[in-house]
Amino acid sequence: MSEHIKIRKADGTWVIRAGGAVLGESSNALELTEGSYPPVIYFPREDIAMAFLDKTDTVTTCAHKGDATYYAIQTKSELIPDAAWSYETPIEAVARIAGHLAFYPDKATVEQV
Repeated sequence: MSEHIKIRKADGTWVIRAGGAVLGESSNALELTEGSYPPVIYFPREDIAMAFLDKTDTVTTCAHKGDATYYAIQTKSELIPDAAWSYETPIEAVARIAGHLAFYPDKATVEQV
């Protein structure tokens, strides 16, 4: 794996909330650290209530991870666009994040419980 990116199992149990609802909870989350950016928690897809997420048309490319697809979160009162992202088929060096989603901290709350 690139020296630029580190992936490890995140300690403890993590919860994702948006619009007052819990969207997921996992004790199998991954923590990805990339350069000087703050760590990002990636939740296994099976630990997320995917019924509240809708895939958007947004796609971005990262030289270190590959193509990211984005998801909007539908809450009771609003649609939060491009709130989560996933590398469906990441490059080999970060293959551990396949099948996981990460969330923007200004659009959803990610916290350790």
